[in-house]
This record gives sequence, C-alpha cells and structure tokens, in this order.
Amino acid sequence: MSPSPAPAAPRPPLRVALAGIGVVGGGVVKLLEANRDLIARRAGRTVEIVALSARDRHKDRGIDLSPYRWEDDLGALVTAGDVDVVVEMIGGADGMALTLARQALTAGKALVTANKAMIAHHGLDLARIAEERDTPLKYEAAVAGGIPVIKAIREGASANQIARVYGILNGTCNYILTRMERDGASFADALAAAQAEGYAEADPTFDVDGIDAAHKLSILAALCFGTRLDIDAVAADGIRGLIAADIREAEALGHRVRLIGMAERDGAEANGSLYQHVQPCLVPADHPLAYVPGALNAVVAEGNFVGRLFFEGAGAGAGPTASAIVADIIDIARDEYGPAFAMPVDALDAAPVADPGARVGKHYVRLIVEDRIGVLAEIATAMRDAGVSIESFIQRGTDDDDGVVIALVTHEGPASAIHAALGILAASDHVVGTPMHMPILAL
Repeated sequence: MSPSPAPAAPRPPLRVALAGIGVVGGGVVKLLEANRDLIARRAGRTVEIVALSARDRHKDRGIDLSPYRWEDDLGALVTAGDVDVVVEMIGGADGMALTLARQALTAGKALVTANKAMIAHHGLDLARIAEERDTPLKYEAAVAGGIPVIKAIREGASANQIARVYGILNGTCNYILTRMERDGASFADALAAAQAEGYAEADPTFDVDGIDAAHKLSILAALCFGTRLDIDAVAADGIRGLIAADIREAEALGHRVRLIGMAERDGAEANGSLYQHVQPCLVPADHPLAYVPGALNAVVAEGNFVGRLFFEGAGAGAGPTASAIVADIIDIARDEYGPAFAMPVDALDAAPVADPGARVGKHYVRLIVEDRIGVLAEIATAMRDAGVSIESFIQRGTDDDDGVVIALVTHEGPASAIHAALGILAASDHVVGTPMHMPILAL
C-alpha cells in the first residue's frame, strides 16, 4: 500500500492594506473581522489587514482600528514589504486615488477599488499596467454595489455575445422616482426626502444628472462588447426636469418612469457602432425593472445563448459595497484573476459612436403651455414640420394653474425628429419652461 501524500503546506496569509476608512472602509474592516474563519476557508488562506491609511487618523469611526498599523503616507502602503493587496476607497476620478492605484499596480501589488469614476476615466491605463505586471485589477464594487454583476458578465456569461445591457444604475434616482410614484411628490420634495434619508448628497449633481450612472454604464459596455472605455461617448440626461404629472401620465399609459442606462451595438456586426445613453424612460409596467423599488439597482444583460439575465440588489451602502470588495479579495487569495475587462487591453476595439438621433421608437413628450387659442395647432404644426407622427394626445390643467399640461405619445420614429420638434417649440412664447421627452422602451 502506497503511503498517503503529505498534506500541502498552508498558504501564507494574504496581507491587505486599506486606503480610505469611511463608511465603506469601515464596512470592509467589520466584514473581514466578522467572517474571518468563513473567508479563510473559502479563500484557502487567511486574509489579514496589515495597514490602514486615511485623511484623519483620530476620527471616531465607531470601530476599533488599534490592531492595525496606521500609515499617514499613502505611498507607504505601496512600498511596504508586508502588503500584497491595496484596497482603494478614497474616491474621485483623479488625484490621490489615481496616484495610489498607478503606484500600487506598478509595484506589483494587487488593486481592489470601488471607484467607478476612476475606472471609467482611467480603467484602460490601469488595466494595461496590471497586465504588464501580471497583477490583479478588481473593481466589482464599482458597479451596482453588492450585486455581483461584473463577475457574472466577465466570467459567467463570457461565452455569449451580448446584444445589449441596460438597467437602473443609480439608487438615489430610483429612490426619488419611487417617492414621486408612491406619494405623488414633486421632484424637489422627493430629493429632499432622499437627502434626509442619506440616499442623496447635499450636492446631488452626480446622481440626479446621470453622471454616476454614466460611469457605471461605460464600464458595463466595455465588459459586454469588448470595447475600450469611452466615458465621453456616454450621453447622460438626468431626472431634474421631471414633474409629478410625468409620473401620472406614465402610469396611465401602463408604464413607470425609471432612469435607465442602456448600451447596445447597432446591427448584428461585432464592429458596429455603440450606443450608450443614460436617460429617464418609460418602462412597461410588466417588465421586471418596473418593480425595482427605492434605492435598489438592477442590471439586465441579454446574451445570444444564455438569454436574459436579471440582477437586482443593493447598489450602495457599507454592507453591500464591502461585500463586493471582499469578494474581490477572496478571488485574489485564490489566484483567480484575468484581464480586467475580460480580454487583454490590446484586444479591445474602439467602437464608433452611434448616432442617438437615429434610434427609432415611440416617445413620450410633455409640455406646459399657456391656456390660449392656437397653442394646440402650434404644437401640431411643429410636430408635423419635424416629421413626428402623434399617436395620442392628453391635455390636463396643472395643480397650480400655471398652465396646461400637454402629454403626447408619438408613433415610432427617429429621436432626431423629436429633438427637431422641441427645438421649434422652444422658440414659442406660449411654452412654459423646458419640455420633457422620454423614450418608451420596448423591452
């Protein structure tokens, strides 16, 4: 009888340094402490925090950080001989976060980040450094918080040609729209509620103007279509212009309003132009996205063999984001990593930018106009001259008697025609404020 093989020597601990100990950083510390044994069993080795760095060493974060070495200099995390992984949670597309990321990867340290702005703007540069040094670049937490959508698309659906990817990518906007839908609240009141609940910042620009969602969409598009990140190619329109009447009219049409980020190749060719747009849309009430409430996120990817994949969950917060960060750390502990964007940087193509005006579909158009003779004829003439065919028309008074709400649904036609019609009407003395138009999605 041959002797049993000797047990494998235990692997050394994976040593982690955390940069930025805010809400998310504190969540990572708590998670690594609370689930230490489970993580070690799943990773095949222990995961140890060896160093921390943040702007204010003495800030009360509600957790005991005394067991860990504190570094006032971020650069010390990179040069330390006992650090294998640097976790960047500083935030911002540039500045200290980007400097740290570049230095860490150049030094051969694995990098984990939750920084969607940095990845959207500089992901290709960072991925190239990671490839040259054969070191991991992981960013699961940068898109949709705790939802493992990056791993699912990058690995689970990697054999599929993705037709399109779309979803609710910003929890703040979804919370605001849910309050407007549920309570009949104005945008301003729903935003104030989101700020009071901690879902929106004091300056909500990045969220409500669609910039945050655009960062996430650009990352998803690169993964799904094998294209180079191009944040400048993502058109972003937010939800500031919505009023309560838009929510009511959408419901009357059997739809709900959601801020949707969508990326799609034009045509079936692998080298077709790429459409990337974040904008409020009317979503059919029977589509799963219509049932995503509050601050949740949801992503849909459509593969040519796997069909429609739907992911829903918490898109932000200490727990969900920490969960995604630690999942990346566990992958690194297992030596499970590959190209950051599912294929080497040189294999990513530079997709031509699709003309958003050429996209054909139905649209919802809302105007507030003065209540006087001839206004309806003026609207109809503008639509006709721009080549827009009207399917249905609703007229209602506003709650504050400030004018009359006109809501139109168009027949299918190019988006450029809608823009042309609204350009004509913008010159009218009878149109009050800025018109709103939203695509009616056929999903």
